[in-house]
Amino acid sequence: MRFTTGKPEFDLTYDDVFMSPTRSSVRSRMDVDLTSTDGLSLPTPLVVANMTAISGRRMAETVARRGAIAIIPQDLSRAAASTAIARVKGGHPVFDTPITITPDTIVADALPLVAKRAHGVAVVLEGRRPVGLVSVSEASGVDRFVPVHEVMTTDLTLVPATATPGEVFDTLTETRRKIAIAVDEAGDLVGVLTTKGAMRSAIYSPATDAQGRLAIGAAVGISREAADRARLLLEQGADVLVMDTAHGHQDRMLETIVAVREIRDAHHAATGVRVPLVGGNVVTGEGTLDLIEAGADIVKVGVGPGAMCTTRMQTGVGRPQFSAVMDCAEAAADVGKAIWADGGVRHPRDVALALAAGAGAVMIGSWFAGTHESTGPLLHDPNGRAYKESFGMASARAVRARTQQQSFFERARAGLFEEGISSSRMYLDPARPGVEDLIDFITSGVRSSCTYAGARTLPDFHARATIGVQSRSGYEEGRPLHSSW
Repeated sequence: MRFTTGKPEFDLTYDDVFMSPTRSSVRSRMDVDLTSTDGLSLPTPLVVANMTAISGRRMAETVARRGAIAIIPQDLSRAAASTAIARVKGGHPVFDTPITITPDTIVADALPLVAKRAHGVAVVLEGRRPVGLVSVSEASGVDRFVPVHEVMTTDLTLVPATATPGEVFDTLTETRRKIAIAVDEAGDLVGVLTTKGAMRSAIYSPATDAQGRLAIGAAVGISREAADRARLLLEQGADVLVMDTAHGHQDRMLETIVAVREIRDAHHAATGVRVPLVGGNVVTGEGTLDLIEAGADIVKVGVGPGAMCTTRMQTGVGRPQFSAVMDCAEAAADVGKAIWADGGVRHPRDVALALAAGAGAVMIGSWFAGTHESTGPLLHDPNGRAYKESFGMASARAVRARTQQQSFFERARAGLFEEGISSSRMYLDPARPGVEDLIDFITSGVRSSCTYAGARTLPDFHARATIGVQSRSGYEEGRPLHSSW
């Protein structure tokens, strides 16, 4: 990466910079390989942040099918974390795992479940065999206490589990149906697939482990229980372990990385599987190198740029994200390691700029909170707009959940020191209500960015990107107008 007029002496946000087009021989955005450069080799260089309001098993499973990876949060109980990993590892790499209900489930109980998937359908099972489908349309205008077997659709489009995405697409197109149900030879449910899902399966490669199972990461934090939690998560099959805190350049973080590294290395020796370790957050090259020296394979970069974070306004601490990513990526590359750019992305351009600056992958939090797949229930404001409630991991709300084992006094005292928003409405975009819709949106932009730079891979993109500094009016000039002026 180079600057058009030389590297500026002041730090930059994503909004402060632009990328200048250069001569390109890349004929199509589909000729671009977006494989991450962080050592994980994710087909899609996106990571779902380990936030309680965002990252759960449904999110992890969905993004893994589209080549990304989700990090389940440290605040999950050990039992819940184990269940989430097992669920994702048991998921089909192509067919979606649907919401399932029984014929006796009442409509009032079924409707909230339907909203947890972007396709808006629940499969009705007798045992393991699908017998019907329920969506909002079937459940509208009926008594809420009616069992779903009285309103469900029974005319199902069944396909064998061996069907290819192309075959499923053709079947749905011919039958003019919304969704196909895949079953095995015994007629038991395997999964579902929509026409859009079939198309996506032809574009994206899933993120998988060495056994071909969907990939998932897990956070362990830096508490006294971090080492024990890391051991459990490794045994359950986590593909990456994340240790992070708001101030990652501290002795406690370094000590935790060393302790977890020893457990990881023992697991590697016993199983042959080496799980990468992620540490953070930092914003300096010095901090990056210290975490790498302690044993981190990837360093998380970003202090204060997240939408739910109040650190900069409360403490004055942090750094503009583009410059932080640029400097930390350079430091990591010098020793053969990588970084994740964590926070501050609100548009596909921001993801592209982070990758141009040298990030191996980009972590996204709040942007993904407003999707069907995030963990919270779907709510509606007085105007009927759908939203999910989000909160920061350093907020008083998150701290209370994290300190449940402490005394009431200790919990109350910890709650005084918050650096995050405890409640925020993240509205679902009607045009992009699912996380897959946002991944389409982001990757389309990033692929196009690569073609403008004449790059077929992300290493080429970083090498060829030409960056300029712009004024606020320059940034505003690039905003589209959704209505006339």
